[in-house]
Amino acid sequence: MTARIIPPGATVGVLGGGQLGRMFAIAARRMGYRVHTLSPDDDTPTGQVADREIRAAYDDLDAVRAFARGVSVVTFEFENVSAAAAEAAAEQAPVRPAGTVLHTTQNRLREKGFLRRAGFPVAPFAAVRSRAELEQAVAAIGTPAVLKTAGWGYDGKGQAKISTPEDAAAAWEALTTDEAILEAFVDFEREVSVVAARGVDGAFAAFGVLANDHTNHILDVTVAPAPVPPEVERAAVEIARGILEGLEVVGVLCVEMFLTRSGSLLINELAPRPHNSGHLTFDACVTSQFEQQLRAICGLPLGSTELLRPAAMANLLGDLWQDGEPDWAAACRHPAVKLHLYGKAAPRPGRKMGHLTALAADPAEARRIVLAARKALSPHP
Repeated sequence: MTARIIPPGATVGVLGGGQLGRMFAIAARRMGYRVHTLSPDDDTPTGQVADREIRAAYDDLDAVRAFARGVSVVTFEFENVSAAAAEAAAEQAPVRPAGTVLHTTQNRLREKGFLRRAGFPVAPFAAVRSRAELEQAVAAIGTPAVLKTAGWGYDGKGQAKISTPEDAAAAWEALTTDEAILEAFVDFEREVSVVAARGVDGAFAAFGVLANDHTNHILDVTVAPAPVPPEVERAAVEIARGILEGLEVVGVLCVEMFLTRSGSLLINELAPRPHNSGHLTFDACVTSQFEQQLRAICGLPLGSTELLRPAAMANLLGDLWQDGEPDWAAACRHPAVKLHLYGKAAPRPGRKMGHLTALAADPAEARRIVLAARKALSPHP
């Protein structure tokens, strides 16, 4: 397949104003592209580094069309943009990944249904649209299990664990939704992810397997390369390749997976964009996930995903500010640590404000360094 290359100097449009768009815009401007962003807010992380920031609701389809008319290609930096907005933008400019990818991945039932039909490994699940359906699903799947809203959930929001059948009624009431999914609880050894890209021409490139640790359902630390056997590495990358090809993705997509104690892989979620676990590629790889997204959507050849040095990333949440301004100098005294802040005005507990990346001779040392640097940020350790 051939497509027109969108060259440097052109304008790229980003739906969304968060930190993923910010890092994408930095990569795009470094390569000579202009960046416009649209979101419901002003002075967003993306808007601070974009050439133009437009404030409009995503469901203001006339505003989305006008935005798309002013750019050469549209992408998005988070999946909670409506499929209708993606369709409106596509009337004026290419949208990559396409709105069909967004439609599938922003709803857990559609996502898991696609994966199961295509033969990808997923834990048992069932659709739940009433308390009665939940009781039937619990009886079929068993406990423990996890009840999740079908749409608009991330970082553990919209989830409730069901440890026994007696927990089902309270879990259904707590979610306050009319569409959910019940998934069997997975007893996993570790959580891993593969961030990968697919170009307009079908070319594929992956950043290998990343090992992830979560705290309170929010990603805390990522290490690359992940300490997994070579056969697991190959299987995880092939799963990612199959998904990107099956969805006909043009852009970047992350596949989050569980590595079970028996050594098998089960897909947890898909994210059709750069991912928090891939942030370390900004410093540790020849081509970052953000530059790769740009290359893919503009029809350029994909870049090398070679890991230059083992690396670890630690998220910086708003909790760090509870005792005052973090001690940035203390963290920066670690010469192998890179500081990334997202330009968010108000820190809140659980809010992602930035991250640290550490490079080292081996992954364990990178992890040790990044955790020590984060600990040093606290003004009152």
